[in-house]
Amino acid sequence: MGLCWSSPSKPPSITTTTPSSTGNISSGPFKSTTTGTSRSTISNFSGFSEASGEDAHPEGQILPNPNLRIFNLAELRAATRNFKSENVLGEGGFGKVFKGWLEEKGPGSHSTGSVIAVKKLNSESFQGFEEWQCEVNFLGRIYHPNLVKLLGYCLEGDDLLLVYEYMQKGSLENHLFRKGSVVQPLSWEIRLKIAIGAAKGLAFLHASEKQVIYRDFKASNILLDGSYNAKLSDFGLAKLGPSESQSHITTRVMGTQGYAAPEYVATGHLYVKSDNYGFGVVLAEILTGLRALDPLRPTGQHNLTDWIKPHLSERRKLRRIMDPRLEGKYPFKSAFRVAQLALKCLETEQKNRPSMKEVVESLELILLAANEKPLERRTNRASPKNLRTFEWAVRRGFSHITLALLTCLVTTMELIKNLPEEV
Repeated sequence: MGLCWSSPSKPPSITTTTPSSTGNISSGPFKSTTTGTSRSTISNFSGFSEASGEDAHPEGQILPNPNLRIFNLAELRAATRNFKSENVLGEGGFGKVFKGWLEEKGPGSHSTGSVIAVKKLNSESFQGFEEWQCEVNFLGRIYHPNLVKLLGYCLEGDDLLLVYEYMQKGSLENHLFRKGSVVQPLSWEIRLKIAIGAAKGLAFLHASEKQVIYRDFKASNILLDGSYNAKLSDFGLAKLGPSESQSHITTRVMGTQGYAAPEYVATGHLYVKSDNYGFGVVLAEILTGLRALDPLRPTGQHNLTDWIKPHLSERRKLRRIMDPRLEGKYPFKSAFRVAQLALKCLETEQKNRPSMKEVVESLELILLAANEKPLERRTNRASPKNLRTFEWAVRRGFSHITLALLTCLVTTMELIKNLPEEV
């Protein structure tokens, strides 16, 4: 989860209100009651409607209530081999994430299992119960191909855990910035695919009846499955968007430096399009292979967006900063169009940024254009028909100028004949 820039406060104690067997989870409009059953119900939260999610995006939905499995601590200890260090997948502000194997009893004596990812709260983390609960309430009810699936949670005493589907390829951050032979550089095609998937996830959140502001969009929160399909993870900082009569909400500034929108950092005013700024930062990272914030870079280059904006608008400068791990294997016209889109997302005024729906459409057009094969050039190659025409003209004593004009005429007619029909 993201970092909070204001003074951290002690995380709320939950031992008196959340005993291991039963308890009430309550925070503002969220309310849930957990029992010894295998499922949980979180109700009395009218911000979402099931129909709104389906209407806004057919391949995703927002459920009226979460439908999550409640795990006990013992089975998660067994799944992760007692949270062994060798099983650590990553670590954030909330705590460490462990890879685990969950045994499931099948019919008869047969048993099956599945790989899972278990996020465990660090006892010293300032991102405690509130963020854990926010994750359950948001991600537990939202289903979309580009959002990571929350399978369930564990709440026993001071132990807070979340259980997710396992994402085989890890985070976009690892693929862009980790060096060595363990992580292979991403091709241009895969980078575009990841950008489109992440954009679709944000577009879905923004298109719901009660808009969801993700608030912590960054490369480390974009996870990749075995086919490099992108899924957004970590909803601990997500907020419901403003009402129809409001343009923004005002909240404590939280997130990750380098990705947060300038208007949010300066005023605490959070707009839906504040997410779009973070998306522009990630596009810049995809282009350059450079981190959003890196104090080890030369003076004036620590903050990627401040340094890179002039390079994104000029073709010659863009070539200089493209990720060298691409080894020049990318269509430059496609890269330049992505750079132009990144600039639009990085607009200082939030109202000037494109919507995420527009971003998705732009990226899909860029991908389509990059995959299209250019019309075969015939001007430098003589076809059999050209040769026959040329031989006929030579036999009849045409001048060189006339021969050249005749050849150009035949070639032009062939090009016109082979032009694709208009749609």
